[in-house]
Amino acid sequence: MNKKQWIPLLGMTIAAFIFNTSEFMPIGLLTDIAQTFSITQTQAGTMITIYSWAVMLLSLPLMILASKYNYKKILLTTLFLFGLGQVISAISMNFLILIVGRLVVACAHAIFWSIASVIAVRLVNEEKREFAMSMIVTGTSVAMIAGLPLGRMIGLLIGWRITFLIVGIISILLLFFQSIYFPKLNSNAAFSLNELPQLLKNKQLITIYGISLLFASAYYTAYSYIEPFLAQVANLSNNTITLVLSLFGVAGIGGSILFSNFYNKNRKRFILTSLFCLTLVLFLLKPCTINMITLILICIIWGMSSTAFNVACQSETMLATNENTSAIAMSIFSGIFNLGIGLGSFIGGQTINLLNIQSIGFVAGIIGVISVIFYIRRG
Repeated sequence: MNKKQWIPLLGMTIAAFIFNTSEFMPIGLLTDIAQTFSITQTQAGTMITIYSWAVMLLSLPLMILASKYNYKKILLTTLFLFGLGQVISAISMNFLILIVGRLVVACAHAIFWSIASVIAVRLVNEEKREFAMSMIVTGTSVAMIAGLPLGRMIGLLIGWRITFLIVGIISILLLFFQSIYFPKLNSNAAFSLNELPQLLKNKQLITIYGISLLFASAYYTAYSYIEPFLAQVANLSNNTITLVLSLFGVAGIGGSILFSNFYNKNRKRFILTSLFCLTLVLFLLKPCTINMITLILICIIWGMSSTAFNVACQSETMLATNENTSAIAMSIFSGIFNLGIGLGSFIGGQTINLLNIQSIGFVAGIIGVISVIFYIRRG
């Protein structure tokens, strides 16, 4: 790889870092945000649901609208919207304004994750394709290792608003960086809605979308409320919770390594193993809180299976499409995955209201079983 390839790829990795940091920050700061606006944790959790469902609804129309422009213009506009949304969130005087700020971020999110992997593989030579995708995954994993815990620590020390503001500042700096180093990478011809029915007849894509919806629903039924779960059920201190949350990112790098080494050997088995591991972890979530070692172990497996599954499905999506339709197919994937995030957050909140917070792992595990059965029948 030459300088013209790896510098903008590094910028995309940093972008993946801040976008994922922003997406998961409310999970680590849920209790503090709820206290600021004098609402319950479940009510604060609706912010995650609204954000995810906004991404779901906006991904396809925004990507179709953006497809007529070159990738550099799309990326820079996305970074600007992302920074603006962070500033609105930071200065929000009530929960409604915070939601508005998060919706602006959701618009940027909807476009970014539709183009991130597509741009990454087009920035490099064909033989570096998997490496480029791993770089995006690395940015995501580092966000879990450092971004989310650091954001949580800043939020606990000087307020969650400062956390949002810092992310906004980083995004603006990145905007200037990419405006200098990102090449004029043309997108393909603008996508027409007339092509959409043909895209949705792709059986391989439909299987990927279905399994992604179930996976995300299972994952986020438990993960959306992992912070209060660790505090109330596992009785962990704030510092220990931050440490445990960072393990998801460390494990994510492990998931990326597994993808690089094993995915191409047997793609179906790789995805099925990721699903099975997640399902097992969710059922064991409550029993493993009795011991710190077992809790750490399942969090590591949880993080590895999530990252491995996510990057595998992105790769499957691009393999099932061509250069003309890959960005749109990825936008649909992003929308459906975020539908799953929203459903998971909603189901987790209702589980807490109707049963108790201890039950979120069990309910999530049931969805995981459905995902395994679905993939065995369709994969």
